[in-house]
Amino acid sequence: MKKISIEERPHWQRIVESQGFDFHTIDGERYWDERGYYQFSEAQISRDLEAPTAEIHQLCLDMVERVVASEELLTRLAIPAAFFDLVRDSWRQGHPHLYGRFDFIYDGTGPAKCIEANYDTPTSLLEAGSAQLLWLESGIAAGLLPAHASQFNTIAEDLVQAFSAFPADAPFHFSAMSGSREDRGTTDFLRRMAAHAGIDTRHIDIEDIGLQNGRFVDLDGQWIQRLFKLHAWEHIFHEPFGKAVPGCDTQFVEPAWKSIISNKGVLALLWEYNQGHPNLLPTYLDRAPQQPVAPGWVRKPYFSREGANIALRTRDGQLLEEDGPYTDAPYILQELAPLPRFGDSYTLVGSWVIGDLASGIGIREDDSLITKDTSRFLPHVVLD
Repeated sequence: MKKISIEERPHWQRIVESQGFDFHTIDGERYWDERGYYQFSEAQISRDLEAPTAEIHQLCLDMVERVVASEELLTRLAIPAAFFDLVRDSWRQGHPHLYGRFDFIYDGTGPAKCIEANYDTPTSLLEAGSAQLLWLESGIAAGLLPAHASQFNTIAEDLVQAFSAFPADAPFHFSAMSGSREDRGTTDFLRRMAAHAGIDTRHIDIEDIGLQNGRFVDLDGQWIQRLFKLHAWEHIFHEPFGKAVPGCDTQFVEPAWKSIISNKGVLALLWEYNQGHPNLLPTYLDRAPQQPVAPGWVRKPYFSREGANIALRTRDGQLLEEDGPYTDAPYILQELAPLPRFGDSYTLVGSWVIGDLASGIGIREDDSLITKDTSRFLPHVVLD
């Protein structure tokens, strides 16, 4: 694994915007950065990333089976009792799912260490599944990359296959917060993949979803039979309209059982039941979150996203903290596995599961040890 500088494409902004990726720049700073790429060998991908992704995914599914059978574990994961049956039923009835992403600490050697499991909202899915693949094709066509260069990336085709698990007998609504270019770009990408599977898709702003006689409806008063909700389950559990979810007849994507493996409390359970696994880190429920973080440990709220409210203390005692809104949930303590440094950047590997297949990776890098919503996304290449 190494980072390589490369010439960016002329007018790259216009190119990626034409592909539906118009949130490439955040607050005037590059989010998508094609001035460099990360190169992996085939062995690094297959042995160190693809295989552990498949294995940890199975451990997560096994954990869902364990948790739905235990009210104590559901409670431990901060799932409200009013939603226990919804979560259980969505699992036991086999409600289909689309994706998950593990965040790995990996520098090209040794076992990758999983620091997070993200199974509900699809941050960086468009970037990984489309933008970097089209960048690769452009680079090969321009002679900037070898003709035999490839990527670990079957995300788009695997999404089409995953959507094939859904009946095509009714419209499939895709919702996002109005005004969010990132959310709309991501849901539009998913709609394109669903369309390839023969599904009739509709966009709806999440604020425009109505409730009539206990049934969720669109602006025309039509029943929303299936809904992709780019909105986290932990928010739904505590919002007023969420009270109607357990009794409604809408099929939600991602399904409610994903709430078990999309909060960081599951990392403590994974370690508890799989201690010593080479791709997991010692992780525990933080029973004294008011105390300072010990050297060599990281404190994370169950529901933190994009690095918010993370407190990290290096082994030599340096404290790094990020502000954020996640202050009212339980916390975990995870042993620190510091991000590897390539040049001036700290690098994180996100490894995607689509359906139940290990399907590809996306790379984020930051100037600090905490990956945030502004951390840059760089493409990758597989080349021996």
